[in-house]
Amino acid sequence: MKRIAALFLLLAACGDPPATRVDDRIECAVDGAAGFERVCTVERTAGRDVLLTLRSPSGSFRRLVATEDGRGVMAADGAEPATVTIVGKDLIEVSIGADRYRLPARVR
Repeated sequence: MKRIAALFLLLAACGDPPATRVDDRIECAVDGAAGFERVCTVERTAGRDVLLTLRSPSGSFRRLVATEDGRGVMAADGAEPATVTIVGKDLIEVSIGADRYRLPARVR
């Protein structure tokens, strides 16, 4: 897993309570898709670290942990590690196996 020294904090799109969310969809390229589409959803569970469950329209899902100790975002379970790439000022791309997700983030 590529370690990134920066801390990633997910922005309001991932952290608002469900009742106030306008749109919890994110761009993803999963299940063999070549290009990104805004069809996946993200669920956020707060705890010591933030657990993110990324769901595709087919029902498949991936779990990530957004840590607050400087390690960034990493796979929460499974055998495949997550690779994180900064793709914009407020955007990261997380790849796990052949699946890719674009998440809002603030890099510090």
